[in-house]
Amino acid sequence: MGYLSVDLGTTNIKVAAFDDSLKMLAIETVHVNYHKDEYLVEFDPEKYFKIVLSAIKRCCQTAFKKTPYPIRQIILTGQAESLVIIDSLGKPLRNGISWLDMRSKVECEELKKVFTPDISYQKTGQPEIIPTWPITKILWLRKHEKEIFSQISKFLLLKDFIQFRLTGELLGEYSIYNFSHYFDITKKSFYTDILAHCGVSLKQLPQLVEPCTKIGPLKRVVAESLGLNSKTIVNVGTLDHFSGMIGTGNIHQGIISESTGTLVGIASMVPRPNFIGPRLAYHYGPFKDSYVLLAVIESGGICLEWFKNNFAGSDSYKDIDENASKKGIPNELIFLPYITGINSPDFNPDAKGVFFGIQAKHDKYDFALAIMEGVTHLLKKNIDVIEQTGIKTSTIISTGGGAKSSLWSQMKADITGRIVKIPKNEEASCLGSAMIGAVTDGIFADYQSAVDQCVSFKKIYEPKNIDAYQAKHTLFNKVYDQSLPCFSLPTR
Repeated sequence: MGYLSVDLGTTNIKVAAFDDSLKMLAIETVHVNYHKDEYLVEFDPEKYFKIVLSAIKRCCQTAFKKTPYPIRQIILTGQAESLVIIDSLGKPLRNGISWLDMRSKVECEELKKVFTPDISYQKTGQPEIIPTWPITKILWLRKHEKEIFSQISKFLLLKDFIQFRLTGELLGEYSIYNFSHYFDITKKSFYTDILAHCGVSLKQLPQLVEPCTKIGPLKRVVAESLGLNSKTIVNVGTLDHFSGMIGTGNIHQGIISESTGTLVGIASMVPRPNFIGPRLAYHYGPFKDSYVLLAVIESGGICLEWFKNNFAGSDSYKDIDENASKKGIPNELIFLPYITGINSPDFNPDAKGVFFGIQAKHDKYDFALAIMEGVTHLLKKNIDVIEQTGIKTSTIISTGGGAKSSLWSQMKADITGRIVKIPKNEEASCLGSAMIGAVTDGIFADYQSAVDQCVSFKKIYEPKNIDAYQAKHTLFNKVYDQSLPCFSLPTR
């Protein structure tokens, strides 16, 4: 018997099969495509679901010899904020709206006037109302697509929609709803005032349950189409960053998890939200009545992806990494990685990407190196703010695509001044989801037992160039501060 982890990613959907000892048997990865038009980023929910089913089937075919495939649980994880609206028959009324979508800046300003940051922070744990939050997209829909809005039976987040299509159960879980901006993280209930302002009633929302809850078996028709037993259970799992924390052993206070993928997630377990002092993002955690301090840098790995796709020619990421490694450390260029704006801890939607210090001698690999440095300086900026709350750490557990680069990993150690550990299992979120399944089934007595057996590290990076990078970090912050008056100026 075994487990299937399904990671509903932004860039890729991943499905991984594990046996009962949590050895990975197979993994299937499928790229996700979006409909993009300036600020709009949308996707087809039905097509997304079909891709998930196809990936599950192919993964099982690779991992197991015959049907029904011996899967105890399918555990879901993945992105949070992407919004799906359905009618009374459970059908999507329009394309889903990705968290990457920036259409709702005007709606953010409207909500800020009614629900000041002080009020909203105490409720949601989020320092600012920003366009990624689904509540802002809901208000946009109410204003711009009135006919569709009048037909909405349920407002769902993407993971809700997938588990609904798998099981027929309309449920959400707390750790995902942290990112809706209509969830009260201490009361574990919906933030009714902001919902009412946006024209949403409680009956239009799913019932909420604890993360890592088993919600029931697959629908028979779905199980048969996948070659699975109809008794296979679906587990709501938790946010991808949180399953990644579990999969790397970050289940207690004092460790920072850092994942560089499309975005950068920085997470640390905390005893409770601390609303006094620096405005940091607090979330309901993966365990009952647990909390996580989670900073999200939207302009993370997407910066290097943007560079590769537009300026690197035929170079692969490996080519870029190898050639950038030959450059001087630290690089002379400064890069402000605000190509999507916002970004913790600044939360400035007007911020723009900036290259500073360009000279004729610089080539594309200098720019690539500057991008890696810039993202890492923003990582340090977040950790410095986290430490102001009294949380002290000396270790970073690094995962995601960025962890595959020795150059970038050493840079993270040097710039932050912390030991960086790279787990042996590169698919930390998938492993963490499988651990959730095994713990909830009683195969492991608790999460610490699962960590002791399943988590190990393949490489450790010690800080080497702290002094050189400290001066560079000071300049990085100064360039950002001096650029602030320019960000809001019209460019055309």
